[in-house]
Amino acid sequence: MDEYMQEILIKAQTLIEALPYIRDFTNKKIVIKYGGSAMLDSKLEESVIKDVALLKLIGMKPIIVHGGGKEISKWLGKIGKESQFVKGLRVTDAETMEVAEMVLNKVNKNLVQMIEQLGVKAAGICGKDGGTLRCTKKTVEGEDIGFVGNVEYVEETLIDSLIDNDFIPVIAPIGLGDDYQSYNINADEAASAVAKAIGAEKLAFLTDIEGVCMDPNDSKTLVSVLTLEKAKQMIDDGFISGGMLPKINNCIEAVENGVNRVHILDGRKEHCLLLEFFTKKGIGTAIIDDHRALYPHEEEELVK
Repeated sequence: MDEYMQEILIKAQTLIEALPYIRDFTNKKIVIKYGGSAMLDSKLEESVIKDVALLKLIGMKPIIVHGGGKEISKWLGKIGKESQFVKGLRVTDAETMEVAEMVLNKVNKNLVQMIEQLGVKAAGICGKDGGTLRCTKKTVEGEDIGFVGNVEYVEETLIDSLIDNDFIPVIAPIGLGDDYQSYNINADEAASAVAKAIGAEKLAFLTDIEGVCMDPNDSKTLVSVLTLEKAKQMIDDGFISGGMLPKINNCIEAVENGVNRVHILDGRKEHCLLLEFFTKKGIGTAIIDDHRALYPHEEEELVK
């Protein structure tokens, strides 16, 4: 068999492996939290957007919720303002809020442009549009950190309208308070809230780590599938801590509120969404409710 035939047979086998997943996820809503290094590298950015466009074209209903923290920090630096964080959340005074809105709007429209260039319809909104993300003021252990929002309610009407009219919604994490003040929302929290509200089949977090590892310093200890029970146990036992803790807590809360499966993926890997969704092994960590949510091939991957 010549090299060309070998190559196309491998591609054919890959498509066959993906077939049952494509069948099962057709017409299902998929929320993708997009941020981290994948937003800063043009090649990775192109890879993610192509993945999302493909998900749409094969019949899934993707929704992007994006961050932009590093870009916000860059623009704050341009005006001589130092970024401050408390427990991983950006301290957001009035000036920082103004910069955050401008930067996130720029990021939002750039993502829309990239999707449209692939021949797929996209519409960029923020949580203020249609009252989509309603917030209360968030504090951290009683400390005032400015205009940082805690999502209290998601009004899904605008999101559903866009999906029904064949658009990919691209959502910037800026919300409104009852006083109609703008609030900066942690993108992980915004994505989790959206996924719960619209009854998403999947929620995928693109991060700068491999996933959940039994040994954080050894990627070979990556856990492919975690039940809620095991995830909580790993938190109690100290395997999950630091910056991963709030992310895992968001995952747990999403699954407890009806999201079938939450994925933690390494956004630094090209086509990470396709590799996780459409291959047996996947490349990240999936968090599920219990054994009943396992795919047939996953029993051997489950951490006991």
